[in-house]
Order: sequence, then structure tokens, then C-alpha cells
Amino acid sequence: MPKQMTFGVIVGNRGFFPSHLAASGRLEMIAALEKQGYKAIVVSPEETAHGAVETYKEAEICAALFKKHADEIDGIIITLPNFGEERGLADALRLANLNVPVLIQATPDDTGKMAITHRRDSFCGKMSICNNLQQYGIKYSLTTLHTEAPDSPEFEADLKWFAGVCRIVRGFRNLRIGAVGARPAAFNTVRYSEKLLERSGITVDTLDLSEVLGRIGRLKDNDAAVEKKIAEIRAYVPTGHTPEAALIKMAKLGAVLDNWVETNRLTITSVQCWTSLEEFFGIVPCTVMSMMSQKLLPSACEVDTLGSLSMYALALASETPSALLDWNNNYGGDPNKAVCFHCSNLPKHFFNEGVKMDYQQIIAGTVGAENTYGTLDGKVKSGAMTFLRLSTDDLTGKIKGYTGQGSFTDDPLNTFGGAGVVDIPNLQKLLRYICENAFEHHVATNFSSSAVAVTEAASKYLGWDMYVHE
Repeated sequence: MPKQMTFGVIVGNRGFFPSHLAASGRLEMIAALEKQGYKAIVVSPEETAHGAVETYKEAEICAALFKKHADEIDGIIITLPNFGEERGLADALRLANLNVPVLIQATPDDTGKMAITHRRDSFCGKMSICNNLQQYGIKYSLTTLHTEAPDSPEFEADLKWFAGVCRIVRGFRNLRIGAVGARPAAFNTVRYSEKLLERSGITVDTLDLSEVLGRIGRLKDNDAAVEKKIAEIRAYVPTGHTPEAALIKMAKLGAVLDNWVETNRLTITSVQCWTSLEEFFGIVPCTVMSMMSQKLLPSACEVDTLGSLSMYALALASETPSALLDWNNNYGGDPNKAVCFHCSNLPKHFFNEGVKMDYQQIIAGTVGAENTYGTLDGKVKSGAMTFLRLSTDDLTGKIKGYTGQGSFTDDPLNTFGGAGVVDIPNLQKLLRYICENAFEHHVATNFSSSAVAVTEAASKYLGWDMYVHE
């Protein structure tokens, strides 16, 4: 179940504007948050005048409250029911020093209520607070429209994307990624810099494949952890003609990875597959990885650690599972369509009805079908999708990425593994960008419209270079 999100709220007020608007605006913002299931941390009318922040003393009171709830607060919303005192608002953020995303909302004036008793001037005040926050070195986000009422559909939509921004920023803070095994020798494309990730507060913890196989070797077929995992596998996907021996191997692999992830406080993983596990253990890890991704704990194959990070950003933004796919084939002669494919470890969330466990047809030709059971085979369902690829660029010392939106279609596709047809506007422009900027052939996808949230989080709050495809 998703964690309830909590927002710190700072209500602006400037004394020579109608203060009753600050009092009512405070209640309107709390109601807007609670309507979407969010919790508000905000000073009360007993602590400051009208429960707003105007003076330095009130900024201190607000900051102390936020510090008390620092572990809870995912982001901060500045609401301007009237012009607002820009210094007090900026001081409150500086004193709290929470380093979380900030959204600035200004309530529109009613042209029929422009007398001194009801005039807001928040249209103008929003510019002043933005100016001050830039002077203070505080990053902030803006609503889609310059002014939006807290109870408007526009602000409701903006709250949703801002929540996604906050989940990404919090989720990436002190993130620990597990990398299992060595990068397959034939996949130079998934090379990455651990040092650049560490600079962004993201740690990679490694586990050699020999240790995984060694720990598996110590497990008995009837160990409680193995029996629990095999029951989870059977409940997760139809196992078809998969031999019992292969299911036991999958369960042992899953049990070892679960223990390692829990012991080392890891969140997401990337796993060596091609073709060590098939040759020396006798299964593909696809189902085990699919189950992790289904739980919003993405797992990417071929030790594509930046692929798993891309998956996680989308999962945080949308609170739904992500998949890692290849930009794999053209689709007929349509320049805006392509086939996205993996062999596959896609989460069950991605498939139409009828997905089943099978053997991996590509690797089977090399190591034998009996050593490649565990892949998920099915057609990707249709729906709106967001794509994302993050990458470390050692030559520039930066983390970079691209993102955009399109859709999975119902176009027919007769193939194996996990595959779907994507329709993306100006796809040829995107493909040229990928090639000219040397991005990997893997891309994370998610059934959502999350490109705006991902871009805001990555570029503004994490400081990464992002390209938005349109």
C-alpha cells in the first residue's frame, strides 16, 4: 500500500491586504490536500496570526514545526491567498532547511471582488516570492497556470504531478542499489559510473554471482524460505510446462536475493543473466525479477544499473510497476511506431491476460531449452506510457537522461517473450537523439503520463541534464 504523503504548508500573508483571505486560504489548501489523501503540516491560528507566515518570528515558528516533522515531510507548498510577505516565506524555508521540493500556488482574484476588502494581488505576489527564493538559492516548482484556486481541477492535477516529483526526490535520497554479478562481456552499452551515482547520494552494493550460487548451494529444497518462494511463484504466474526442478532453482535464487536485499537495505537491483545463470545454474532469473518489479522494487537484467534506476524513477512518479525494454524493431513502414521487446522479465502488470512462464527461446539455442525456463511470455497491453532513460556520462562527469510520452498499441505482433508496439510522436527524431548522444538500447517504460514529474525531479532538484522529447 502506498505511503501517505505529507506536505508542509506555508500560508502567505501581507498585512495591508485582507487577512481574512489568509485564514480562509489556509483552510482551502488543507481541504485540497486532504481530498487527495495527503497530510498537511501547517502552523495553527493559535501559533501565528491567521495560521500564516509574515514576520521573521512567525518564520521561526513555522520552521521549528517543519523540523519537528522533517522525517515525514515529502515536499512544501507555499500558498498565496493574498500577495504574501516574501521575506517571511523565504526565511521559513531557509530556517527549516529540509531540502525537499517546493511548490508555489497563488489563488486568482475574482474580477467581481476587486475592492480593498477582497482584492488578493497574489498574481503579483507570486513573482516576488519567486524572486526572493532565487536570491536565497532555494529551488522551487510552479503550477501549470500562474494562478489556480486550491479547489480547481488544474491545481488537483498539479498536486498529483508534484507528489510524483517529491516521491522521486525522496526515493533517490540515500538510495542503495544491488548489482548482482558482472556486466556481461558482450554488453559494453550498460557500463556506468558508480562514482557519479555516489555523488548524487546513490550507492551501489555489489554481489558476485559466485556468492549467489554458493548461497543457493547451501539451501535445501524443503527450506522454509524456498517453499515460501515457490508458493509465491505459483501464485504469481501460470508455470505451464516448467519442470519442478527449475521452479525449485528459481525459488532458491529468489530466497537468496530477498535475504541479501533485506540484509543490506537495498531497494532496487540489476542482475547478471546472459548467459552465466543459464549455463551454470540452469534457469533464467526473469520470473524472480518480474516479481520484484511488480512490487515497485525494479530489477533490471544484464546488470543495467542505470536501467533499474530509470525504472524506479517512473515507479515512484506513478506508483505503478515499470519495465525495462529494448528499442528493438521497426513496425512495418510506420515511422512513429516501433517494437519494444525483452525476453522477458516484465512485471505482470504489463501484460494482457494469458501471460505464462516459458523457456527463453533466444538463449535456448545456445545452452538448451531445459536450462532457460523462467521467462514470462505474453503481449504487452495497450495504454498511455512514459519512457525514460538515465545514463552516466563519464566524459562530462554528469548524469543525463531523456524522457517523453507515447502509447502501447493494440497492433498485432506475433513473436515471443514480452513485446509490444509503441506509438511515439516524432519517433525518428527521438531515435536520432538517442544515437547522436550515445544512449543505451534499453529504455524504462511505465503505464502513466509521468514525463513532467520525472523531468522536474531530475533536472531541477537532482541537477541532472534532461532532454524532453516532444
